[in-house]
Amino acid sequence: MSYELCYCEDLLNDLHEGVYFVDKDRGITFWNESATRITGFTAEEMIGIFCYDNLLNHVDEQGTQLCLGGCPLHLSLQDGAPRNAQVYLHHKNGHRLRVDVKIRPLFIGDEIVGAAEIFSNSHLGERADLSVQDLERLALFDSLTQLPNRRYIDTFLENQIHDFHSLGIPFGVMMLDLDFFKRINDAHGHSAGDAVLKMVAGTFQSAMRKNDFVGRWGGEEFVAVLRGVTHLELRMIAEKVCRVVAQASLSRGAECLRVTVSIGAAMVTEADNAYTLIQRADRALYESKHAGRNCVTLL
Repeated sequence: MSYELCYCEDLLNDLHEGVYFVDKDRGITFWNESATRITGFTAEEMIGIFCYDNLLNHVDEQGTQLCLGGCPLHLSLQDGAPRNAQVYLHHKNGHRLRVDVKIRPLFIGDEIVGAAEIFSNSHLGERADLSVQDLERLALFDSLTQLPNRRYIDTFLENQIHDFHSLGIPFGVMMLDLDFFKRINDAHGHSAGDAVLKMVAGTFQSAMRKNDFVGRWGGEEFVAVLRGVTHLELRMIAEKVCRVVAQASLSRGAECLRVTVSIGAAMVTEADNAYTLIQRADRALYESKHAGRNCVTLL
Protein backbone atom coordinates (compact mmCIF):
# COMPACT_ATOMS: atom_id res chain seq x y z
CA MET A 1 0.00 0.00 0.00
CA SER A 2 1.46 3.38 -1.00
CA TYR A 3 2.14 5.68 1.94
CA GLU A 4 0.06 8.57 0.62
CA LEU A 5 -3.12 6.46 0.59
CA CYS A 6 -2.88 5.28 4.22
CA TYR A 7 -5.21 7.89 5.69
CA CYS A 8 -7.79 7.46 2.94
CA GLU A 9 -7.79 3.68 3.28
CA ASP A 10 -7.93 3.84 7.08
CA LEU A 11 -11.09 5.92 6.86
CA LEU A 12 -12.75 3.55 4.42
CA ASN A 13 -11.63 0.51 6.39
CA ASP A 14 -13.32 1.89 9.52
CA LEU A 15 -16.72 1.68 7.83
CA HIS A 16 -19.12 -1.15 8.62
CA GLU A 17 -20.21 -1.14 4.99
CA GLY A 18 -18.32 -2.90 2.25
CA VAL A 19 -16.95 -0.41 -0.29
CA TYR A 20 -15.23 -0.94 -3.57
CA PHE A 21 -14.32 1.40 -6.41
CA VAL A 22 -14.27 0.56 -10.10
CA ASP A 23 -12.87 2.55 -13.01
CA LYS A 24 -14.92 3.33 -16.09
CA ASP A 25 -14.03 -0.09 -17.54
CA ARG A 26 -15.40 -1.77 -14.36
CA GLY A 27 -11.93 -2.77 -13.15
CA ILE A 28 -11.82 -2.94 -9.34
CA THR A 29 -9.33 -0.40 -7.97
CA PHE A 30 -10.11 -0.47 -4.24
CA TRP A 31 -11.64 -3.01 -1.82
CA ASN A 32 -12.06 -2.18 1.86
CA GLU A 33 -11.77 -4.44 4.90
CA SER A 34 -15.52 -4.63 5.46
CA ALA A 35 -15.93 -5.88 1.88
CA THR A 36 -13.59 -8.71 2.86
CA ARG A 37 -15.46 -9.31 6.12
CA ILE A 38 -18.83 -9.48 4.34
CA THR A 39 -17.80 -11.52 1.26
CA GLY A 40 -14.75 -13.50 2.38
CA PHE A 41 -12.76 -12.24 -0.61
CA THR A 42 -9.58 -10.28 0.15
CA ALA A 43 -8.36 -7.11 -1.52
CA GLU A 44 -5.51 -9.10 -3.05
CA GLU A 45 -8.06 -11.38 -4.73
CA MET A 46 -10.30 -8.57 -5.96
CA ILE A 47 -8.17 -5.56 -6.95
CA GLY A 48 -7.24 -5.76 -10.60
CA ILE A 49 -10.10 -7.99 -11.71
CA PHE A 50 -13.24 -6.74 -13.42
CA CYS A 51 -16.63 -6.89 -11.75
CA TYR A 52 -17.97 -8.68 -14.84
CA ASP A 53 -15.50 -11.50 -14.13
CA ASN A 54 -18.43 -12.59 -11.98
CA LEU A 55 -16.51 -13.59 -8.88
CA LEU A 56 -19.22 -12.14 -6.65
CA ASN A 57 -21.86 -13.53 -9.00
CA HIS A 58 -24.64 -11.13 -7.96
CA VAL A 59 -28.14 -12.44 -8.58
CA ASP A 60 -31.57 -10.96 -7.91
CA GLU A 61 -34.55 -12.69 -6.31
CA GLN A 62 -35.40 -14.31 -9.66
CA GLY A 63 -31.91 -15.80 -9.88
CA THR A 64 -30.84 -13.54 -12.77
CA GLN A 65 -27.04 -13.26 -12.94
CA LEU A 66 -26.66 -9.49 -12.79
CA CYS A 67 -22.92 -9.40 -13.51
CA LEU A 68 -23.64 -10.84 -16.96
CA GLY A 69 -26.61 -8.60 -17.76
CA GLY A 70 -28.65 -5.93 -15.98
CA CYS A 71 -25.85 -5.01 -13.58
CA PRO A 72 -26.89 -1.82 -11.70
CA LEU A 73 -23.27 -0.70 -11.45
CA HIS A 74 -22.83 -1.02 -15.22
CA LEU A 75 -26.03 0.94 -15.80
CA SER A 76 -24.87 3.75 -13.50
CA LEU A 77 -21.57 3.95 -15.37
CA GLN A 78 -23.54 4.41 -18.57
CA ASP A 79 -26.14 6.96 -17.50
CA GLY A 80 -24.61 8.58 -14.39
CA ALA A 81 -27.62 7.86 -12.21
CA PRO A 82 -27.24 6.54 -8.64
CA ARG A 83 -28.98 3.27 -7.90
CA ASN A 84 -30.08 1.21 -4.91
CA ALA A 85 -30.72 -2.51 -5.10
CA GLN A 86 -31.05 -5.64 -3.03
CA VAL A 87 -28.99 -8.54 -4.40
CA TYR A 88 -27.64 -11.89 -3.34
CA LEU A 89 -23.88 -12.21 -3.64
CA HIS A 90 -21.76 -15.33 -3.69
CA HIS A 91 -19.75 -15.61 -0.48
CA LYS A 92 -16.28 -17.12 -0.81
CA ASN A 93 -17.44 -20.01 1.39
CA GLY A 94 -20.15 -20.83 -1.14
CA HIS A 95 -23.35 -19.55 0.43
CA ARG A 96 -25.59 -16.76 -0.84
CA LEU A 97 -25.76 -13.56 1.18
CA ARG A 98 -28.42 -10.88 0.80
CA VAL A 99 -26.97 -7.38 0.74
CA ASP A 100 -28.34 -3.90 0.24
CA VAL A 101 -26.35 -2.17 -2.49
CA LYS A 102 -25.89 1.50 -3.31
CA ILE A 103 -24.20 2.50 -6.57
CA ARG A 104 -22.76 6.00 -6.82
CA PRO A 105 -21.07 7.10 -10.08
CA LEU A 106 -17.93 9.23 -9.69
CA PHE A 107 -17.41 12.29 -11.87
CA ILE A 108 -14.66 14.63 -12.95
CA GLY A 109 -16.66 17.58 -14.20
CA ASP A 110 -19.37 16.06 -16.38
CA GLU A 111 -17.40 12.92 -17.22
CA ILE A 112 -18.07 9.61 -15.47
CA VAL A 113 -14.69 8.19 -14.45
CA GLY A 114 -15.79 5.30 -12.26
CA ALA A 115 -18.22 4.27 -9.58
CA ALA A 116 -18.40 3.21 -5.96
CA GLU A 117 -20.46 0.28 -4.77
CA ILE A 118 -21.41 0.33 -1.10
CA PHE A 119 -23.03 -2.76 0.32
CA SER A 120 -24.14 -3.98 3.72
CA ASN A 121 -25.84 -6.86 5.44
CA SER A 122 -28.17 -5.91 8.31
CA HIS A 123 -26.82 -8.78 10.44
CA LEU A 124 -23.23 -7.63 10.17
CA GLY A 125 -23.27 -4.24 11.86
CA GLU A 126 -24.64 -0.72 11.65
CA ARG A 127 -24.38 1.36 8.51
CA ALA A 128 -22.11 4.37 8.22
CA ASP A 129 -22.96 6.29 5.06
CA LEU A 130 -20.60 8.42 3.00
CA SER A 131 -21.90 11.13 0.70
CA VAL A 132 -21.18 11.08 -3.03
CA GLN A 133 -18.86 14.05 -2.47
CA ASP A 134 -16.98 12.07 0.21
CA LEU A 135 -16.58 9.13 -2.13
CA GLU A 136 -15.39 11.29 -5.01
CA ARG A 137 -12.81 12.96 -2.78
CA LEU A 138 -11.55 9.64 -1.44
CA ALA A 139 -11.36 8.14 -4.93
CA LEU A 140 -9.93 11.11 -6.84
CA PHE A 141 -7.94 13.25 -4.40
CA ASP A 142 -4.75 12.62 -2.46
CA SER A 143 -5.57 12.64 1.25
CA LEU A 144 -2.25 14.17 2.35
CA THR A 145 -1.92 17.15 0.00
CA GLN A 146 -5.60 17.43 -1.06
CA LEU A 147 -4.42 17.63 -4.67
CA PRO A 148 -5.92 15.52 -7.46
CA ASN A 149 -4.43 12.01 -7.45
CA ARG A 150 -3.05 9.98 -10.32
CA ARG A 151 -6.46 8.65 -11.35
CA TYR A 152 -7.76 12.21 -11.65
CA ILE A 153 -4.58 13.32 -13.49
CA ASP A 154 -4.93 10.51 -16.05
CA THR A 155 -8.48 11.55 -16.90
CA PHE A 156 -7.62 15.25 -16.99
CA LEU A 157 -4.72 14.59 -19.36
CA GLU A 158 -6.92 12.54 -21.68
CA ASN A 159 -9.33 15.47 -21.86
CA GLN A 160 -6.52 17.93 -22.64
CA ILE A 161 -5.19 15.64 -25.40
CA HIS A 162 -8.68 15.50 -26.88
CA ASP A 163 -8.98 19.31 -26.81
CA PHE A 164 -5.56 19.65 -28.44
CA HIS A 165 -6.39 17.29 -31.29
CA SER A 166 -9.93 18.62 -31.86
CA LEU A 167 -9.54 22.33 -31.01
CA GLY A 168 -5.81 22.94 -31.36
CA ILE A 169 -5.37 24.19 -27.77
CA PRO A 170 -1.66 23.75 -26.90
CA PHE A 171 -0.49 22.79 -23.44
CA GLY A 172 2.58 21.65 -21.57
CA VAL A 173 3.22 19.14 -18.81
CA MET A 174 5.65 19.42 -15.91
CA MET A 175 6.80 16.51 -13.74
CA LEU A 176 8.36 17.55 -10.44
CA ASP A 177 10.30 15.30 -8.09
CA LEU A 178 11.78 16.13 -4.68
CA ASP A 179 15.55 15.78 -4.55
CA PHE A 180 16.96 13.33 -1.98
CA PHE A 181 13.56 12.97 -0.29
CA LYS A 182 14.53 9.62 1.25
CA ARG A 183 17.14 11.43 3.32
CA ILE A 184 14.42 13.49 4.99
CA ASN A 185 12.37 10.42 5.87
CA ASP A 186 15.45 8.56 7.13
CA ALA A 187 16.77 11.46 9.20
CA HIS A 188 13.55 12.98 10.52
CA GLY A 189 10.83 10.36 10.15
CA HIS A 190 7.77 10.01 7.96
CA SER A 191 5.79 12.72 9.76
CA ALA A 192 8.46 15.24 8.75
CA GLY A 193 8.44 13.78 5.25
CA ASP A 194 4.68 14.26 5.04
CA ALA A 195 5.03 17.86 6.22
CA VAL A 196 7.67 18.53 3.54
CA LEU A 197 5.44 17.01 0.85
CA LYS A 198 2.59 19.29 1.93
CA MET A 199 4.96 22.27 1.92
CA VAL A 200 6.13 21.51 -1.62
CA ALA A 201 2.57 20.85 -2.82
CA GLY A 202 1.39 24.20 -1.52
CA THR A 203 4.41 26.05 -2.90
CA PHE A 204 4.11 24.35 -6.29
CA GLN A 205 0.44 25.26 -6.56
CA SER A 206 1.05 28.86 -5.45
CA ALA A 207 3.82 29.34 -8.02
CA MET A 208 1.58 28.34 -10.92
CA ARG A 209 -0.87 30.47 -12.84
CA LYS A 210 -4.47 30.67 -11.60
CA ASN A 211 -5.94 28.14 -14.05
CA ASP A 212 -3.03 25.67 -14.17
CA PHE A 213 -3.71 22.13 -12.98
CA VAL A 214 -1.50 20.58 -10.28
CA GLY A 215 -1.79 17.03 -8.96
CA ARG A 216 0.17 14.44 -7.02
CA TRP A 217 1.42 11.67 -9.28
CA GLY A 218 2.54 9.50 -6.38
CA GLY A 219 5.26 9.33 -3.73
CA GLU A 220 7.33 12.51 -4.04
CA GLU A 221 6.31 13.21 -7.65
CA PHE A 222 3.87 15.89 -8.79
CA VAL A 223 2.43 16.78 -12.19
CA ALA A 224 1.22 20.10 -13.58
CA VAL A 225 -0.70 20.77 -16.80
CA LEU A 226 -0.44 24.28 -18.27
CA ARG A 227 -2.90 25.23 -21.02
CA GLY A 228 -2.04 27.76 -23.68
CA VAL A 229 1.67 28.07 -22.95
CA THR A 230 4.60 28.34 -25.35
CA HIS A 231 7.90 26.48 -24.95
CA LEU A 232 9.47 29.61 -23.51
CA GLU A 233 6.64 30.20 -21.03
CA LEU A 234 6.73 26.57 -19.92
CA ARG A 235 10.45 26.81 -19.20
CA MET A 236 10.12 30.14 -17.39
CA ILE A 237 7.34 28.87 -15.13
CA ALA A 238 9.22 25.62 -14.38
CA GLU A 239 12.37 27.54 -13.47
CA LYS A 240 10.32 29.84 -11.22
CA VAL A 241 8.91 26.79 -9.43
CA CYS A 242 12.45 25.49 -8.81
CA ARG A 243 13.53 28.80 -7.34
CA VAL A 244 10.48 29.29 -5.14
CA VAL A 245 10.52 25.74 -3.73
CA ALA A 246 14.22 26.10 -2.88
CA GLN A 247 13.33 29.12 -0.75
CA ALA A 248 10.57 27.34 1.19
CA SER A 249 11.41 25.97 4.62
CA LEU A 250 9.82 24.06 7.47
CA SER A 251 10.74 24.37 11.14
CA ARG A 252 11.02 21.09 13.03
CA GLY A 253 12.18 21.91 16.52
CA ALA A 254 15.58 23.55 16.26
CA GLU A 255 16.01 22.44 12.65
CA CYS A 256 14.93 24.12 9.44
CA LEU A 257 14.09 21.64 6.68
CA ARG A 258 14.59 22.67 3.07
CA VAL A 259 14.33 20.73 -0.15
CA THR A 260 15.01 21.31 -3.83
CA VAL A 261 13.17 19.83 -6.79
CA SER A 262 14.02 18.59 -10.25
CA ILE A 263 11.60 19.24 -13.09
CA GLY A 264 11.06 17.68 -16.49
CA ALA A 265 8.71 19.36 -18.93
CA ALA A 266 7.31 18.70 -22.39
CA MET A 267 4.96 20.39 -24.83
CA VAL A 268 2.23 18.31 -26.42
CA THR A 269 2.70 17.33 -30.09
CA GLU A 270 0.41 15.88 -32.73
CA ALA A 271 2.00 12.48 -32.19
CA ASP A 272 1.26 12.42 -28.45
CA ASN A 273 -1.26 10.58 -26.38
CA ALA A 274 -1.43 10.96 -22.61
CA TYR A 275 1.03 8.11 -22.07
CA THR A 276 3.70 9.32 -24.50
CA LEU A 277 3.48 12.90 -23.21
CA ILE A 278 4.01 11.79 -19.61
CA GLN A 279 6.85 9.53 -20.76
CA ARG A 280 8.62 12.47 -22.41
CA ALA A 281 8.19 14.65 -19.33
CA ASP A 282 9.48 11.80 -17.17
CA ARG A 283 12.51 11.37 -19.45
CA ALA A 284 13.20 15.10 -19.12
CA LEU A 285 12.93 14.75 -15.33
CA TYR A 286 15.51 11.96 -15.42
CA GLU A 287 17.85 14.25 -17.37
CA SER A 288 17.42 16.97 -14.73
CA LYS A 289 18.36 14.45 -12.04
CA HIS A 290 21.36 13.34 -14.08
CA ALA A 291 22.42 16.96 -14.59
CA GLY A 292 22.78 17.54 -10.85
CA ARG A 293 19.20 18.16 -9.65
CA ASN A 294 17.49 21.45 -8.75
CA CYS A 295 17.12 22.29 -12.43
CA VAL A 296 14.72 22.10 -15.38
CA THR A 297 14.91 20.08 -18.60
CA LEU A 298 12.44 20.74 -21.38
CA LEU A 299 11.88 18.28 -24.23
